[in-house]
Amino acid sequence: MVSKSFKNYSLKKLLFILFLLINFTAYPQCRLTNTTYQEGEDINYTVYYNWGFVWLDAGWVNFKVNPATYINRPVYHFDAYGSSYKTYDWLYKVRDHYQSYLDKETLLPLWFHRENFEGGYTADNKYIFDWKNKRLFAYTQSSEKPFRKDTLALQKCTFDLLSLIYFCRNLSFEGLKLNDTIPLSSAIDNEIYPLYIRYLGKEQIADRNGINYNCIKFSVLLVEGTIFKGGEDMFVWISDDKNRVPVLIEAKILVGSVKAYLNSANGLRHPFTAKIISVQE
Repeated sequence: MVSKSFKNYSLKKLLFILFLLINFTAYPQCRLTNTTYQEGEDINYTVYYNWGFVWLDAGWVNFKVNPATYINRPVYHFDAYGSSYKTYDWLYKVRDHYQSYLDKETLLPLWFHRENFEGGYTADNKYIFDWKNKRLFAYTQSSEKPFRKDTLALQKCTFDLLSLIYFCRNLSFEGLKLNDTIPLSSAIDNEIYPLYIRYLGKEQIADRNGINYNCIKFSVLLVEGTIFKGGEDMFVWISDDKNRVPVLIEAKILVGSVKAYLNSANGLRHPFTAKIISVQE
């Protein structure tokens, strides 16, 4: 039972959750100005799995923003890595690595690479974005499916999961009302996934160490047929400040649930004003 549930906290799922829950503007624009992150940002999460009445500290995820050059243009290099702790590798070993290049001027993705190892399952996907000719070149293979090359129609505001996380941190909050639902879609594993998110207002939460944060909360209404079951079983709390950092992500899975708590946030572009510092600190 533990093994079946534990696999669901993999970086692939966490990235998908982060994307679903950060993107909450009703009419996103593709050309935004980056005001939330910068090169050198380094954010870490601790992932907990609920087994009965016990929360197990099971793994970690790290997100970095690095400087890079791609086809003679300056880009943001997003680098995300997730792993189970070695003490849990005997149960279900996870080593997931995602990378993406984002054009600094347009904030549109140019290149994406995904490498997964999850309990013996492997996957290697690469996307190349050709915005001039509106094409997406997808190269995919896994331990269950042979190598495949696809050319997909590239439409406006199309992102890979990793670049979309950072892109959507720059979207505006204005105009949202409590319980507003916003329809969205994303290309994941060569498919288009429809979904909805619901704005649930502002809330102050505490992490596992008792540190409080002012946050904005959302739930996700997944359309049946995605990698998750249909229903509104995912929630996120993002920092209510200029950084828009995800502080807590919670999701129900087939058996139990998982939580990803913010562990550290270094190199932020703005002061972390959503974090409430007590007198004792």
